[in-house]
Amino acid sequence: MPWSNQGGGGGRKGGGGPWGQGPDGGQQPDIEDILKRGQDRIKQVMPSGGGNGLLVLLALLGIVVAAFYLFTVRVQPDELGIVTRFGKYDRQLTSGINFRLPPPIEEVFTPKVTVVNRLEVGFGRNGDQNTQSLMLTGDENIVDVEFTVLWRIKDPRAFLFNIKDGRDFLNNLQSVTVRDVAESAMREVMGKNDLSPILTQDRVKNEEAVRSLMQRTLDGYQAGIEITQVQMQKVDPPAEVIDAFREVQAAKIDFETAQNNAQAFANKVVPEARGDAERIRQEAKAYRDKIEAEAIGQADRFNKVYEAYKLAPEVTRKRIYLDTMQRVFSNMDKIIIDQKGQGSGVVPYLPLNGLAKPTPSAGQ
Repeated sequence: MPWSNQGGGGGRKGGGGPWGQGPDGGQQPDIEDILKRGQDRIKQVMPSGGGNGLLVLLALLGIVVAAFYLFTVRVQPDELGIVTRFGKYDRQLTSGINFRLPPPIEEVFTPKVTVVNRLEVGFGRNGDQNTQSLMLTGDENIVDVEFTVLWRIKDPRAFLFNIKDGRDFLNNLQSVTVRDVAESAMREVMGKNDLSPILTQDRVKNEEAVRSLMQRTLDGYQAGIEITQVQMQKVDPPAEVIDAFREVQAAKIDFETAQNNAQAFANKVVPEARGDAERIRQEAKAYRDKIEAEAIGQADRFNKVYEAYKLAPEVTRKRIYLDTMQRVFSNMDKIIIDQKGQGSGVVPYLPLNGLAKPTPSAGQ
């Protein structure tokens, strides 16, 4: 046999192996020594030597390289290795080169635990209507919602073993579970709100509500998934009625504008009217008080005159007569003629009105 042509043990003599080392034979040779001895043995087996020996060496190197790739696995820095032995979870591998038994004994799954995955829901392609985006609101309207979900794997073991498509995700990067949960959560939130707030001021509130509901649902599944953000990209009525809806919205805006203008006018006019009414009431009250006071004064004056008349009737009548004549003639032009004087009186053609001196005007 060719194995016995080399020294150092001669085949299996003394219990040695084919490479010349014994089972208890002290220090083990390194890999280079083993390869060198193997090459020498092969050269002895192959009588042609040179060229064939090189081919054998390359074959051995290929076997070593194949064994290296067969018994090792590389885990990237953004990955975490999950090892299963005969389909059952065994251990986790960190980043770098790790030893593993060849399949099907052990299989290694390497989900990316630091990458944020992006899922788009309801986006139609090439103008086609996607039924996932049509949702019913709380006031029985239909809204077209397109939204994006950002999520990552926080527990690789739970992700791979607790949800149905966990391992499929590593191949196609699509998770049916996350998509179904996202669509269900969005439909529930839309069904609890009316159309108008959904289209206007409640977008951020609804995004957070969907994210929270998705997280609770996936935690209930023990899916090992963290929902980082939900972004509502488009929220509109269906394309078939969007023009009519915009007309309705424009009419509502016009109605609210007219209502606001009317309210502003009322806020201006009503206080003014109330002020005028209050002013009129105050003026009427003042006039009433004035008339009452004058009437009371006149009554008191009459009573005083009557009391004086009872004490001195003749004097009182004369005094009343003089006061009355004074009031009557105080604002009239008067010419007093003394009929007891000498002569025949006033010449008939004398213009008596001309004797009165004109009253100087205020400007003179």
